[in-house]
Amino acid sequence: MERLYEYMNRQLKSVNDEFHRYMYDKINWDNRMLGLVGPRGVGKTTLFLQHIKEHHSTDDTLYVSAEHMYFANHSLYGLAEEFFKNGGKYLFIDEVHKYEGWSRELKLMYDSLPGLHVYFTGSSVLDIEKGEADLSRRAPKYLMQGMSFRE
Repeated sequence: MERLYEYMNRQLKSVNDEFHRYMYDKINWDNRMLGLVGPRGVGKTTLFLQHIKEHHSTDDTLYVSAEHMYFANHSLYGLAEEFFKNGGKYLFIDEVHKYEGWSRELKLMYDSLPGLHVYFTGSSVLDIEKGEADLSRRAPKYLMQGMSFRE
């Protein structure tokens, strides 16, 4: 798990927080679970990293990408459970749709780890909408559009 913290810290150091997308102030971060969905390159990862950098401590927050090699041998739920047992409160999962069985594991996190906030991104709106487990009551989804001319 140490590799994941190193990865998160590298990502946080590289994020530019001078500009925020329109969605930044519209998200209700108090939800226990939420999804940020939209095409590749619209700023989902940047938005997550900016929010972590500006509002969270790395003592109780973890940002991971579901594409990370760590998940070749570990499950998302296993990570969430270990993180929660060690005092973790905020888990940010990027590109969740790349992980097979992601919706079942997110549902299990929500149902069995009270107090853990889980936020996820996905580039494929279709993959997010057709997840096996129904997350509609648990996780509101925010759809990010491409850049506007003003932005």
